Amino acid sequence: MRRLAGLVMVLGFYASVGQGLTDDMKATEEQLYASTKQINQFFRRFNGEEDDRGDRYYEGDKKYRDSGLRRKYLPMLFDEEAGSSEDVRKDFVKQLTDRKTPVFLDFHRDDWVAEVNAQFRFKGQDVTALLYMKLQAQGQGYEWVIDDVSFEPFKTFFEKDTSDQKQFIHPMSHELEFMTLRKAFANNEYPEQYTPRSYEPDYLTLFLYEMKRGNLKFKTVKNVRFHFFDIGGWYFELANFNRPGYNTGWLISNLMKIQNDQQLALLKAYVYDKN
Repeated sequence: MRRLAGLVMVLGFYASVGQGLTDDMKATEEQLYASTKQINQFFRRFNGEEDDRGDRYYEGDKKYRDSGLRRKYLPMLFDEEAGSSEDVRKDFVKQLTDRKTPVFLDFHRDDWVAEVNAQFRFKGQDVTALLYMKLQAQGQGYEWVIDDVSFEPFKTFFEKDTSDQKQFIHPMSHELEFMTLRKAFANNEYPEQYTPRSYEPDYLTLFLYEMKRGNLKFKTVKNVRFHFFDIGGWYFELANFNRPGYNTGWLISNLMKIQNDQQLALLKAYVYDKN
């Protein structure tokens, strides 16, 4: 009897452990399905082309780009810890899912950019650069290209002259065959004073020049985020969150309503680190 009672206890213990493992596996599976693991998957879920278990919908399917499905799914694509208010998110989702004029993302045609935070070795030191990548058509397909770069050593090198001693080339210099350039360039820390007011240093060209010279070598990518500008009246940022729970993967980390073209231009300058 004692052995039988002990066996029952042991079997009961393993049954409870087995049930716990099953519950944990189920929860893990649900979290895996809930997580938006790839950028392409984010596009499909944003557009209502995939269900919550990752099964695809295709054109002609009853649920393909269904407004009701999108109204249910889109709120799950936000980082719950993001700063945008719930009212702003609701307005965004409402505009996206309007039955008469729904808005979808187009992977190849939309105005969006990848911000790649990468580490390089530059003249003996580890430094960070922000590479701004965009898609462009190539043959029958597309390719990613480096559209711009933000690199602190260059920004420091081209700091604005804040002194009141603005130098200039005399307007009659042409009569002297521009020999005034000798004085202009002598010991001048800011030769860019002699360029037009609209002059902006081309950091991407300088970046590629230093790479071709062997002074700049790629080490690794630290993180990536994406910026979307093509939803009428809106901007949002996409970032990857690796954390426990269901609110993980590629999520909308920042959402902002855009009032006009001027505000959009200022926002793009900020994103591209041009301020």
